[in-house]
Amino acid sequence: MAPTAENPVETDLLVIGAGPTGLFATYYAGFRGMSVAVVDSLPELGGQITAMYPEKQILDVAGFPTVKGRELVEGLVEQAGTAEPTYLLSRTASTLVEDADGVTVGLDDGTEVRAKAVLITAGIGKFSPRPLPVGDDWLGRGLEFFVPSFQPYAGKDVVIVGGGDSAFDWALHLEPVAQSVTLVHRRDAFRAHARTVEAVRASRVEIVTKAEVSAIRGNGTVESVEITVDGEVTTRPAQAIVAALGFIADLGPIQQWGIEVQKRHVVVDSSMRTNLARVFAAGDITEYPGKVRLIAVGFGEAATAINNAAVVIDPSAHVFPGHSSEGS
Repeated sequence: MAPTAENPVETDLLVIGAGPTGLFATYYAGFRGMSVAVVDSLPELGGQITAMYPEKQILDVAGFPTVKGRELVEGLVEQAGTAEPTYLLSRTASTLVEDADGVTVGLDDGTEVRAKAVLITAGIGKFSPRPLPVGDDWLGRGLEFFVPSFQPYAGKDVVIVGGGDSAFDWALHLEPVAQSVTLVHRRDAFRAHARTVEAVRASRVEIVTKAEVSAIRGNGTVESVEITVDGEVTTRPAQAIVAALGFIADLGPIQQWGIEVQKRHVVVDSSMRTNLARVFAAGDITEYPGKVRLIAVGFGEAATAINNAAVVIDPSAHVFPGHSSEGS
């Protein structure tokens, strides 16, 4: 029988967000003996990594000197599976009502989830890419916002627009595959990690700064771009453009739940608890003094949140679970 408002999903913990932090939290909740349901607005597990960076090499996960995004997600999904979670994908958590015994979360398809505690691991919330001003009508015809696979760029002249981590990561990974890679940025300073910038500078990628892509030309698909630098316009061949200009993030309905929010992030204390007694948060969505937004940090926050939620779910439980390496 499909879950509805009349036939709700019953669970100890509801995890909102199925990215790396949410998947690890799901596993860890199972480790602590909780039943778990997971909701995510995307149709697949893995969050932003699955949607945008499956081929990206991730360098800040303990135990992996380097790991591809999709491989990390595969491992996390397998690990989370040990908790036997109920996955509610392609659905958005719309409403939240907290009472003395638990939390009721309504989803946008009419499903209700009744949980004893909620953990929000929604990353940056719903996100949409910032558009390239001259990119209207070219999306899917040579212009893309993400690079989920490198092979389609083999042998092509690629122009990447942006100066952040995504732009430089993709430039570095496409350089061995493409015929040429040109990175265009409107400033001569970059937001990307210094190590990646140096690696791109040492490659055959051409970096054009204080510049913008001012026009796109082609017959049906992209064939060339015009780049304007200090008023001078040059035309160069391009069969592919990647607009890596960042994202517009939206917490969506979460902002209406009575949770304290600061600059589009959920405020938590040292136990990862929000201002609502049964609602916790972990990962990039959280805000507290000294917050660092890394996947590795999200994993630790997930464990902290689950251990503290355990006492809310079962008052006879202990925050500290004992070491995972200890025998029974």
